[in-house]
Amino acid sequence: MAEVKPLTNSETAAFCSQMAMILKSGISSNEGLILMSEDAAGDEEKKILEAANQVLMETGSLHQAVKATGIFPDYMVSMVRIGEETGTLDTVMQSLSAYYSREAGLAQTIKNAITYPFIMILLMIAVILILLTKVMPIFAQVFAQLGMSMGTVAKFFLAAGSFFSRNIIVLLILLVLLAALAAYFTLTSSGQKAFLRFAGTFKPAGHLSEHISAYRFASGMALTLSSGLTPETSMEMACELVENSAFASKLNKCRSDVSAGRDLCRSLLENQVFSGVNTRLVSIASKTGSIDQAMDDIALQYEEEIDRRIDSMLASIEPTLVIILSVLVGAILLSVMLPLLSIMSSL
Repeated sequence: MAEVKPLTNSETAAFCSQMAMILKSGISSNEGLILMSEDAAGDEEKKILEAANQVLMETGSLHQAVKATGIFPDYMVSMVRIGEETGTLDTVMQSLSAYYSREAGLAQTIKNAITYPFIMILLMIAVILILLTKVMPIFAQVFAQLGMSMGTVAKFFLAAGSFFSRNIIVLLILLVLLAALAAYFTLTSSGQKAFLRFAGTFKPAGHLSEHISAYRFASGMALTLSSGLTPETSMEMACELVENSAFASKLNKCRSDVSAGRDLCRSLLENQVFSGVNTRLVSIASKTGSIDQAMDDIALQYEEEIDRRIDSMLASIEPTLVIILSVLVGAILLSVMLPLLSIMSSL
């Protein structure tokens, strides 16, 4: 089958939701794929579902069918296999739908957090360039007509504008590259991951990156534990969802502790994977046999905290950029307006 674009989190969530509804209705996976292909939105989607159904009829395995398409996340494929092996495929598909819906929401939140500053920066650059290349030469002509010379600061801005005018092609290329970089960071999952890794080197964003990793780990643990997997196996699969290297190192220590027979909750606390309150919640839940629900609650808490932190960051970025723009524009205009007003008053 020809190479196709991987599904987005939203599309993956929609597929899992439809399949869960089909399975809970007592319809087989084979019949479900047929129904979904009949309702496909386009020819490409229809071909993919028909190809998956063909593999399903040959192998009798849904996880092999979705894997053969090459468009579903590896984590989802693994969970579908576990659902088939444990006889809980309908429940797993429903849980996967909730998981990827959350991931889609998180991706949109990150996208918004990246897009706004980039747009503001591009607008700032455009305003400054117009002032330097179009407005400053007009003031230079006015000073020349009055037989006066511009001040040192004004001459500096005029020289900068002249430089940009002479190298306008290079400048446009740089702006296009900046716009392309912004599009890469905002519109692609790999770009968002790269941006988070870079931003994680700064302290405020580093805390946000750790919260995102904790959210994904807790969400993955909730899904795998609810599917009947052991804590050790669940940790192994959930660790694959974490991209923050520092947080992944903590989880690897936890995995080693759990493999050695140590208590999961104690290991989570000692390695500072969760806060003390959340670890206590897991400890209580483990005694009542509802650790998967506790992990789901923790994931929800982290999701809400991530939204709050990003909203807070955006709230601080907006006035900062406005202040920077105001100072730069004010400096440029005042460097020519004050001397000009002085000249006009002396006439």
